[in-house]
Amino acid sequence: MQNATMTVQQIRTILLQKNLLKELITPQEWAYTVPEPMTDLGFNALSYDSRQAREGTLFFCKGAAFEQRYLEAAIHQGSTCYIAERPYEDVAAFGIIVTDIREAMAVIAPAFYGNPQERLVTIGITGTKGKTSCAYFARAILAKSTNHKVAFFSSEENSVDGHSFHGAVLTTPETLDLYAMMAEAVDNGMTHLVMEVSSQAYKTKRVAGLTFDIGVFLNISPDHIGPVEHPTFDDYLFCKRQLIRNSRQMILNRQSDHYPLLRETCEVHQVPFITYGRGEADYIVQDGIDPKSFTMTASSDVLQVTGLYQLGLLGSFNHENAAAAILAACLAGAHASDAQAELPKVVIPGRMVVLEKNNGAVIIVDYAHNYLSFQSLSQLARQLRPNGKLLFVTGSAGGKAESRRSDMGRALSEYADTVYLTSDDPNFEDPRAIAAEIAASITNDHLRVVYEMDRQVAVTAAIAEAQSEDIVILAGKGTEAFLKVNGQKAPYPGDLILAQQFAADVQ
Repeated sequence: MQNATMTVQQIRTILLQKNLLKELITPQEWAYTVPEPMTDLGFNALSYDSRQAREGTLFFCKGAAFEQRYLEAAIHQGSTCYIAERPYEDVAAFGIIVTDIREAMAVIAPAFYGNPQERLVTIGITGTKGKTSCAYFARAILAKSTNHKVAFFSSEENSVDGHSFHGAVLTTPETLDLYAMMAEAVDNGMTHLVMEVSSQAYKTKRVAGLTFDIGVFLNISPDHIGPVEHPTFDDYLFCKRQLIRNSRQMILNRQSDHYPLLRETCEVHQVPFITYGRGEADYIVQDGIDPKSFTMTASSDVLQVTGLYQLGLLGSFNHENAAAAILAACLAGAHASDAQAELPKVVIPGRMVVLEKNNGAVIIVDYAHNYLSFQSLSQLARQLRPNGKLLFVTGSAGGKAESRRSDMGRALSEYADTVYLTSDDPNFEDPRAIAAEIAASITNDHLRVVYEMDRQVAVTAAIAEAQSEDIVILAGKGTEAFLKVNGQKAPYPGDLILAQQFAADVQ
């Protein structure tokens, strides 16, 4: 990465342009122009993590949970100046006080790192379901067309060199991390970036001011609604729609809920768009001759992508995700032949892993955690085993997205024969209380509900129960080898590892 530096004067200029500056603080005065003691003050690093602070670091005091002790630790590590929404005169000699710390991060970070977003073709993908799958598909296609010059930021893993991948912490990285990673990608010779964009990324302004060359809107349904995320569905949808206002071109699912609103948002903000889907659309998606193939047709094939495609994953919902990825990749310079060559090879960690038990029963391991995901997996299950029973193992995470619980109960009522309600990252909540909330929304009297809070016991019991025509869906944890309990990661073998003890991959 280039040796980035920034002075207080440069920061002041940026903040003034965005009307974010309140004052500059020294031990002697509060000022609106740069005080004499801060004239020569410069920074060679930005951080919001006190553990990473050192001499020359501008420390950002951000977040609702920020505590003064974090700033004290940063000063102890060598920082001399902080930026915050309130003064901490008793802690540090120098301070830059702003009206909105997250917006300040979003304007300082790109300037500090030399605006790396301008040297990448950027694709941002949002939706309630399918972001990760679509991102993996798009990355694979572009990797073929660019000789692996594709940076990748997803909820699963990140890559800044097109070859090595590291586990992700957030679906969309924090602002300072995001621009640092983009700058590193540019230094590594990357030409493209494919990334997931969560509703929280707009809610918390992680991507404020970032304009994507291509935006993809997959679908929308109620999710991530709760005290610490979105207070209402309206807020969730509004945040998702910010991708439209911040993209140069959009790809829309013609059959998405609230499509007219998405289309009108594009039109009002003069963002050109193309549509895909299973009905009326610019590019029509139809299932192929087997569960892993699909076709795309169009009356006007400007992108030259019509034809037959094969996936390595089951599920017709993946056809739509792949179609969106093909359109995005081809808009970014790829060719249909790249998609036809690479899509069959794509494997997504913890998603749509299909195994077969020795007696013929099918096991699906997936991160599914909301109504749309449950619906899609259940419909696939009925296709694979139309005469058998559908057994679910699921729970819901504690402390967030409480609205999911009733949606899970609704989906289970519509499709499942048996559900094992168990623990799934309960954190500071009681997993049995979470299970009870899911069960309260179950309306199917014929649905058998088993409460088993030991997830390992629940998984093994469900698989052991499955007969030859049955199918088991292990939903929520995927490949994760832990459970979040009371703020800690408690060891857990993982749904996939447990399933593999009973079964083998289905080719």
